[in-house]
Amino acid sequence: MMKKLILSATVLALCACTEQAPTTIQNNAAVNPLDYVDPFIGTDGKGKTYPGATVPYGMVQLSPDNGRTGWDWISGYFYPDNIIAGFSHTHLSGTGAGDLYDISFMPLTRPFHREKTEGGPENGTIVSRFSHQNEQASPGYYQVFLDDYGVNVELTAGLRTGFQKYQFADDALEGVVRVDLGYSRNWDKTLDTHIQVIGPKTIAGYRKSTGWASDQRVYFYSQFSQPIDRYTLNTNGVTRQEQSASGENIAAEFDFDFTGSNSKKLVTVRTAISSVSIENAKQNLLAEGVDSSFSQVKNLAQQAWREQLSRVEITADKDDMTQFYTAMYHTALAPRVFSDSNGEYKGPDGNIHKSEQYPRYEFFSLWDTFRALHPWKTIVEPARTRELMASIMAHYDVAGRLPVWNFQGNETDMMMGYHSVPVLIDAYFKGLLDASGEEVLAAAMQSATQNEFGLKSYQALGYVPFEERSWNVSLTLEYAFDDWAIAQLASSLGQNEVYQTYQSRGQNYRNLFDPQSEFMRAKSVNGEFRRDFDPNAYHPEDYCEANAWQYSFFVPQDVTGLIDIMGGAAPFEAQLDAMFEAEQTVGEFPEWISGYIGQYVHGNEPSHHVPYLYQYVGKGYKTQKYVRQVMDELYHTAPDGLSGNEDAGQMSAWYLFSALGFYPVNPVSGEYVLGSPEVSSAKIHLENGNTFSVQALNQSKENVYVQSVSLNGQPLQQFFIQHSDLLAGGSLVFEMGAEPK
Repeated sequence: MMKKLILSATVLALCACTEQAPTTIQNNAAVNPLDYVDPFIGTDGKGKTYPGATVPYGMVQLSPDNGRTGWDWISGYFYPDNIIAGFSHTHLSGTGAGDLYDISFMPLTRPFHREKTEGGPENGTIVSRFSHQNEQASPGYYQVFLDDYGVNVELTAGLRTGFQKYQFADDALEGVVRVDLGYSRNWDKTLDTHIQVIGPKTIAGYRKSTGWASDQRVYFYSQFSQPIDRYTLNTNGVTRQEQSASGENIAAEFDFDFTGSNSKKLVTVRTAISSVSIENAKQNLLAEGVDSSFSQVKNLAQQAWREQLSRVEITADKDDMTQFYTAMYHTALAPRVFSDSNGEYKGPDGNIHKSEQYPRYEFFSLWDTFRALHPWKTIVEPARTRELMASIMAHYDVAGRLPVWNFQGNETDMMMGYHSVPVLIDAYFKGLLDASGEEVLAAAMQSATQNEFGLKSYQALGYVPFEERSWNVSLTLEYAFDDWAIAQLASSLGQNEVYQTYQSRGQNYRNLFDPQSEFMRAKSVNGEFRRDFDPNAYHPEDYCEANAWQYSFFVPQDVTGLIDIMGGAAPFEAQLDAMFEAEQTVGEFPEWISGYIGQYVHGNEPSHHVPYLYQYVGKGYKTQKYVRQVMDELYHTAPDGLSGNEDAGQMSAWYLFSALGFYPVNPVSGEYVLGSPEVSSAKIHLENGNTFSVQALNQSKENVYVQSVSLNGQPLQQFFIQHSDLLAGGSLVFEMGAEPK
């Protein structure tokens, strides 16, 4: 009976992360969505994802590392590689930031195999070769056979724990588990490590590091299934047999004897982590149960993923099913739980704080995710959205400003803008925020009235001048969108003076529009455009990870105003046509800008709304053409199936919306602009008990053009649907055909 109670508590922890029971999403379909998730999608090419084991929003991401430094190994693992250096407990999903890889374990037999690897130690990295023929991954599970040691490795995970299973060869007389706390690649640098042997089966310690986030602390507590026969601790190259050790680079080797009672040659190890302390890591392990078997934990992880993925039920061809459910899987990898089972976590001020009502989440990649990932969550996970918004506001309470890109209890200030603002305001308008409108407005205005990040000049001039900062055009355009969002909140609160100020600031995009070239261009302090302008060239001094083509259409808050300054509907359409039909300049862009159709770049976020802009000039058939082209050409089911960095779920959220037939061009408007669905049918099982269904009649790869659209049996008179339409439940029906209409 006690074991049942422990397992039930773990299910709740995996599925809900709150003290309340999770909302049950009913899906009676015979289709198991887990069968259509491939965690290897994105591990090759530009995606930069990891294939290892985790649960929805899990603190632990237990995944293999190849042991190399370089852009291709940003997530630790790159599919074309053939070696593994260890299995670490923290990883990033497609961010392009080379950090984490904390608490690395590796099962071995002597002698160890070393290879020189990029960024590895001078005497080589201890690795094993492996083959993809002996490797598999599914939600909550990863398996690989290590050829050099004859060890089969299986990984699964709980919310705050990782569980590893090592099956050694039948003829092995002993096995070694190496724990490398100094393992460090890419941006990551180890500062301090500690390990201690607590008992015959138990070890603990910590790793402190710097990198993308300056103050990272990962404490761990591990239990082996078998007693340790002997061990050695290596401190900065000095080997000793003491019970504990501290230093910059600690590695430990734990030997297990297979000649006695452990005749099965099997060792398992479960590890919990914490940002607070070893004791908290221990409590995290105990909270998820220590008596459950590997298969039981794996089943719980799969159950959590089945619950997560069953929120949307689709029918489509096999490849599209795989793309859709893998995209849903990717959107539930971030943000992720950061607080311990007792609510404690390391805050942005370096102190320990406690979250009482909800878990604390970190890893908000807001420059990417304000566009589609967070709007997606407001539909399929409104309760979770409320929790996420509470974490954003809690960050503000401690740090004094809203997060830009928070990670591991740090503010990284990665990328630009104050995109917590539109995310919070959208949630507020959808009734998914505990904080009051006045509290959100005060936090938003604090971000908007800073003097850093070009904002002093922006407030004085209405734009960021190129003498002051790189990315000045991008900053101006994105600040203007965020300001427009502030104006809408102020208006709803009856604060007219604030509304007028920020509504005016929301028009600042006009200050950088050059009517002669019809592009957004950098300006000097004196108001003169930068000379030697080439819209096809890559100019990081003015545009963030893009060029003038991609950023000149970033005015989602006022598309009609943008159409007007471009000369009206016909010139606007012509400029869009020119973008999609332009000559590609792939060689001039860095490799992280990818996924081209002409000068449209899907692999980077600023362009994501652009195909939908044709709807605003009455040319919806061009939206339909290009949306389907993006889905067909720039997403597929091989390991290199993402045309750009996954970026914490944004690439996948674009696909999910578009495959269903609509997209949030303005993610604070509550409107979803229609496109061309790729699914044949879909049912969104809403948390309020309603179901919103989508049907695409006569769906096929050739029938990309929408002939008619109806909502709840009535012809749709506009090119968008409202968020309220979705929540009310009902039916959106597209009739598809091979020719535009």
